[in-house]
Amino acid sequence: MICEALDKKIFRTIAQTAREHGVRAFVIGGYVRDFFLQRPCTDIDVVVEGSGIEIAQAVAEKLHANVSVFKNFGTAMLKHNGMEVEFVGARKESYRANSRKPIVEDGTLEEDQLRRDFTINAMAFSLQEEDYGSLVDPFGGIKDLNEGIIRTPLDPDTTYSDDPLRMLRAVRFATQLGFSIVPESIESMRRNKERMSILSAERIATELNKIMLSPQPSTGFRLLDECDLLTSVLPALSNLKGVENVDGRGHKDNFKHSLQVLDNVARESDNLWLRWAALLHDIGKARTKRYEPGTGWTFHGHEFVGSKMVKGIFNKLKMTQSEDMKYVEKLVALHLRPISLVTDEVTDSAVRRLLFEAGDDIDDLMILCKADITSANEQKVERFRKQYEHVQEKLLEVEAKDAVRNFKNPISGDLIMERYHIPPCQEIGQIKEYVKEAILDGVIPNEYDAAFALMEQKAAEMGLKA
Repeated sequence: MICEALDKKIFRTIAQTAREHGVRAFVIGGYVRDFFLQRPCTDIDVVVEGSGIEIAQAVAEKLHANVSVFKNFGTAMLKHNGMEVEFVGARKESYRANSRKPIVEDGTLEEDQLRRDFTINAMAFSLQEEDYGSLVDPFGGIKDLNEGIIRTPLDPDTTYSDDPLRMLRAVRFATQLGFSIVPESIESMRRNKERMSILSAERIATELNKIMLSPQPSTGFRLLDECDLLTSVLPALSNLKGVENVDGRGHKDNFKHSLQVLDNVARESDNLWLRWAALLHDIGKARTKRYEPGTGWTFHGHEFVGSKMVKGIFNKLKMTQSEDMKYVEKLVALHLRPISLVTDEVTDSAVRRLLFEAGDDIDDLMILCKADITSANEQKVERFRKQYEHVQEKLLEVEAKDAVRNFKNPISGDLIMERYHIPPCQEIGQIKEYVKEAILDGVIPNEYDAAFALMEQKAAEMGLKA
């Protein structure tokens, strides 16, 4: 069965080339792990007891493939038949306290395996002629794989203190694979949480996004909390934890609720940014929480406060500041709007305004809003779902009739200036706003002739003449 994993031309070529150069070579890491998990993997890591770059160049020559060399890192990469193969020399590492960048020296396969993050990532397949395809597994990685656990080859304090990114990787792998992290690792993460301060924001964001795209992303955020890492990576989310009681009245745990909404969205969509919107949709509740006697707990305006918090969270993680962030901001700001339409009588005007503000993101907004129904009362949930179906029917009906999803005012500033012979001024904005509101309120249809006539009427009231 193992030989089947290496039954490809690329592996046979690497084996032959290593033999010709008098060095040993091994396939190591993710490809080995994923073979046993029966997961597809096109990223192959090859470790050479010698120069990885030299072997990569020789292999590339045999396969007539291009090779990219990264001398500073001692690695080389070539692509072959849809696979990316990275070559590196076997090495041993030591670390300084203020950096996760190791001091690297040439080493043996055993020393290279020892520096790996987890036992399931330290397994290797031999490419030597005498034992081609045999598994080299000094730390029991195959046993841990079968038992579904994440464990470090070294003492976890050494592994995590040397490179604290491994703590996030442990959470990420556990989330992606549905594995558990061994208790001694969790305890070690708690002890080493201060080491997170040396990580770059970009590295943290990369791991968070991989957690977010997992089948059940809530697992990762619960683990981050359990390991005391959540306050380091997403303190605003951590602030949602817990239930406060006054006069015998408590509110729901907004942290748990947010994770449930995230999982609900994940079942419906693999859109990374929609999942971020789900995780952050109630992020403003910690800042807006108030207890009002006679009313209970309120979170007035949390959607607007939360929307404004998104930029700060993305900035801290140095994530994209482009349309993706604006998309998340918009969905957080609008996530209560469809709920406000859940009544027996949904007015066309309210639907037009929602379509206008949500634009092409209206379908994603509705996925988020339906995911936000997390009551334990099944009858209440079913009632809300039926009312949402009514809202969606109304959205389709109004959109087909009024075409306001991507609303563009029929009246432009240039038209107003040319028609009334005026320079840029505030009156232009007033007329355009008047026409837009009339369309959204259903006073006039979303058509040029009706809009032009209303413009003429408003301009006359303002004393403007054609």
